[in-house]
Amino acid sequence: MGLLQRCAETYDNMSNLVGVYKEGKQVLAPVGFNTAKAHIEITIDSNGNFISAKSFDSDEKILIPITESSSGRSIAPCPHALCEQIAYLSGADSVKYNLYIEQLENWCNSPHANDKAKAVLNYVKKHSIISDLISFELVEADDISKSDKNMVTWRVLGTSPPDAVWKDRDLMNSYSQYYQYSISERAKGRCYISGREAVIAEQHLKGVFSNNGNAKLISANDNTNFTFRGRFLDSDEAMQISYEMSQKSHNALKWLIANDSVQRGGRAFLCWNPKGKEVPKPLFSFFDNSDERPQPSNYKSILSKILSGYKSSFDSTDLIIVASFDAATTGRLAVTYYNEFGADDFFEHMKFWDETCCFINYGYVSSPLLPQIIKVAFGTQRGEAENASLETDDKVFAQQLQRLFSCRIEGSFIPTDIMQACVKKAQNLKILTNRNKNRVLFTTCAVIKKYKYDYFKEDISMALEKEREDRSYQYGRLLAVLEKIELDTYNGDGARDTNAMRLQSVFVKRPAYATQIIMDRLKSAYYPKLSYGLKVYYEKLIGEIMEMISNCGEEDYNKSLGETYLLGYYLQKNDFYKKNNDNNDMEENDNE
Repeated sequence: MGLLQRCAETYDNMSNLVGVYKEGKQVLAPVGFNTAKAHIEITIDSNGNFISAKSFDSDEKILIPITESSSGRSIAPCPHALCEQIAYLSGADSVKYNLYIEQLENWCNSPHANDKAKAVLNYVKKHSIISDLISFELVEADDISKSDKNMVTWRVLGTSPPDAVWKDRDLMNSYSQYYQYSISERAKGRCYISGREAVIAEQHLKGVFSNNGNAKLISANDNTNFTFRGRFLDSDEAMQISYEMSQKSHNALKWLIANDSVQRGGRAFLCWNPKGKEVPKPLFSFFDNSDERPQPSNYKSILSKILSGYKSSFDSTDLIIVASFDAATTGRLAVTYYNEFGADDFFEHMKFWDETCCFINYGYVSSPLLPQIIKVAFGTQRGEAENASLETDDKVFAQQLQRLFSCRIEGSFIPTDIMQACVKKAQNLKILTNRNKNRVLFTTCAVIKKYKYDYFKEDISMALEKEREDRSYQYGRLLAVLEKIELDTYNGDGARDTNAMRLQSVFVKRPAYATQIIMDRLKSAYYPKLSYGLKVYYEKLIGEIMEMISNCGEEDYNKSLGETYLLGYYLQKNDFYKKNNDNNDMEENDNE
């Protein structure tokens, strides 16, 4: 019950937003209402006389009054209370029409009647809707049935403003009170959310997650699959939620998912505070809305400053709710993750992830986004264009992203297999575009940094460590040097792969053997093209690296490399870019 309790609590805290439309946001529905896409807007007067009709141009979903049965309708006729499809309004289907009229009359004849609802009832009883829509070319006269499923909404002139029924809060209150009054004589039970005796909901809203409009969080059906039989005598023994609490919690959850969730791989990732305080999204970066460009020396202090901005509005007792959802089948919505955190714990976990899973990227420090880590680990490059992306199967993407999502917000260790998958992708850089090469290297180095801290409490430096006693790291530096020697002889953009990149996979398995092959090719074809100054520079650098490697013992020369070779390779490349101006100066001096 934790999820629905927090959603109901959120609904009560956000009651001032119920029925209030905001541009670009889904509206929070009142009790007895749901959201739907309208197709046609009909304008009538207060007596139900037709005035005009037009297409409903807005893509935003509007509020429509519903019944429990209509909220989950499928094939059987079951009308909504006011806004409806043409099939229920035209009279062509007498069953649907009569059900609609009877239901609307009950509302209009109740103590909670509304003038706009009465005007709509008077108009629909005239049986003129099809001819009116044909006159405005909204229905094809020769094929009326094509428009049966078009949703009609109403404007009623001459009544209290606003004219639009979907924005009239008096109408919303009127229907909410009427419907709860109409079911008040039903049997009552103990609500599992509120703990009070109340009218129990017979059906619950579908369409909470828009990716699958028919999926429900709560449903009981023992005609197939035996949902509860064998454990309970009836569905009420499994779960009882009052109608009011069901409406509040489902409408709040639908509103939260639509407005605040991040949807990736067919799954919705949601993070919120029940009081409506702004919460950073775990799938995004803290620096998305910041102009800060941190260096290794100030990265942690800037990160703390940004987090302090979020934390300043939270009290020590405030909660942050984290959940994710996936439509497991067309009829069932699965809660794939749920947890509640104290605000302080949540922010500390987020901070810990970004402090330990980060690396230097284009001169600045950042933490790779969680979706990027999954694409690097499990994605495949499609095409050879420079803007080609790394694509991942949706199911794999969603499942693996879920793992990292929980790691970040719980402050737990990064999965070893994800680190290994990133390293494996980075061992075949020659198949990637230049853009993806950098993305893969940066992401993999950040993941290795976190892995080393999590499992070995080793804080990897983001600056080049020339004296680091790590054979793999030094061999990675050597690979970067061998690559740079060849690149310095290229004219143009250097689009073709170097010998170092073509032999990278061999280099990882047999580094001494691959180094000899690459060196032979460089000396025969590329060394002669270098200036004297660059030759001396690279020979000295290679000598320094080989000395560090030799300190590790000759017996280890040709053993396969560990993942830290990528750190040495990436940082050595970055160091070259920093010294690019110095290299240009060496060439100029040599030519004088």
